Amino acid sequence: MVDFLINIELHNGSTYQQQIREKLVELIESDTFGDKALPSGRKMAQLLKVSRNTVVLVYESLVDDGYLVARKRSGFFVHPDLAMVQRLPSLVHSESLNQSAIDSEPDWSTRLQKQPSQFSSLNKDEHWLKYPYPFIYGHIDVNEFPLYQWRECSRIAESKGKVHEWVEGFIGIDDPQLISQIRQQILSKRGISAQDEEVLITLGTQNSLFLLTSLLAAPSVTFGVEDPGYANLRHVISLCESPIKPLEVDKMGVKVGEQLTGCDYVCVTPSHQYPTTVTMTIERRKALLEQASRDDFIVIEDDYESEVNFIEEPLPALKSFDKNSRVIYVGSLSKSLTPGIRIGYLVANKALIKELRTLRSLHYRHPPSNNQRIAALFISQGYYDSHVRRMRRTYEHKWLQMQEGIERYLPGCEVHSTAGSFCFWIGLPKGITSQALREEAAQHGILIESGDTLFMQEDAPKNYIRLGFSAIQSDKILAGLAILGGLIAQLDQSSSYYIEPFEQKVS
Repeated sequence: MVDFLINIELHNGSTYQQQIREKLVELIESDTFGDKALPSGRKMAQLLKVSRNTVVLVYESLVDDGYLVARKRSGFFVHPDLAMVQRLPSLVHSESLNQSAIDSEPDWSTRLQKQPSQFSSLNKDEHWLKYPYPFIYGHIDVNEFPLYQWRECSRIAESKGKVHEWVEGFIGIDDPQLISQIRQQILSKRGISAQDEEVLITLGTQNSLFLLTSLLAAPSVTFGVEDPGYANLRHVISLCESPIKPLEVDKMGVKVGEQLTGCDYVCVTPSHQYPTTVTMTIERRKALLEQASRDDFIVIEDDYESEVNFIEEPLPALKSFDKNSRVIYVGSLSKSLTPGIRIGYLVANKALIKELRTLRSLHYRHPPSNNQRIAALFISQGYYDSHVRRMRRTYEHKWLQMQEGIERYLPGCEVHSTAGSFCFWIGLPKGITSQALREEAAQHGILIESGDTLFMQEDAPKNYIRLGFSAIQSDKILAGLAILGGLIAQLDQSSSYYIEPFEQKVS
């Protein structure tokens, strides 16, 4: 029997049974027990200070799943078949390798034809939850996720009478129920009418753009993209070696006219321009489509944030004005629900969708069937609309707090904001770089995003930041902005303002 192995720090994040099982599976997989018996149920319970019944249930479940065998009057042992599989790696490594074989490892730096890791990015901090003041974009306050409603839809989808409808997958198609719900409950609210064969489910907006550029881009094809704009869009276009033309944006959205000449595709974010938050006017939308027909280019519309425009009635989607299949529409549930479920959708001419569907099947066949069905149920049961209405009220409150706090604590900054957007685009006083402020703010528990990588030009300004508010708790907004305003004043050479650093450093 082995005693020293059982060192498990139990916590409240999951049940004790789950934690004990997870640790035992880890130890079994690493061949820690060998051919020795595991501690008895009574001994394990004493070591972990849990009930003996809890341990016995874990042992029995591991027996059922083939990890352990129970031997009468001897205890529990690792299953012999599993033990043999675990010993195969050691048998392989026991064979001696000559030095020349060891020295012949490939040099991947010379083999890589493309290096996506070299692209500039926003450098999202994976530890953002540790910051008291996460003014970041693209995340949500986890307390706002409709967990119970989502769990109920999951229970329905996984019930005995329903599981057969999706468990085998949909081959190359998508869940018919999800397609129907997106058409009827989501696209219709954006003024878009589409047939089933004109809709494709993806793993989110980024995946939609990757599929589109993989199919449409080439060295002879020019893409016009907003500047400043979504950096990852530029990156996926660059992977296909297509020329990229920066497009200027004004207070009415992307400018039409001469700058669009020569583009084969024009990529826009009409609802709230990324990242300046400008909403493209109806007049500008119509002018864009007129020029698309006249100059024979296609518009790719990324309609993010459209459903949570909480102060003004959202304008119809650009796609809703499209009469000649000139617009490819990209949507997602990430901003209205949560980025974690990775469900997006493309709406386009059925000939294009057919090719995109085939291309998608070469990557991953289709998005996970269970998530598709749960999302379909979530929408059909009315939970989605209810959640959107609730989040509109929440984000309206947060937006107003942000506006108040920015006016009060960031008086020397250039502020760009549009009612209904999830963020504020801020120009810092001259002499303060966004990177310097970002690093200093992090030391005080504030997480902000530098806007440097959102510009295309080499001589682009270095003093823009983006302040999101979907992830931060409402009662921390004003306090966080007060500290941030103090830091800006402190970095400004004309001020002697001082702020105490955040005591708990973020790793």
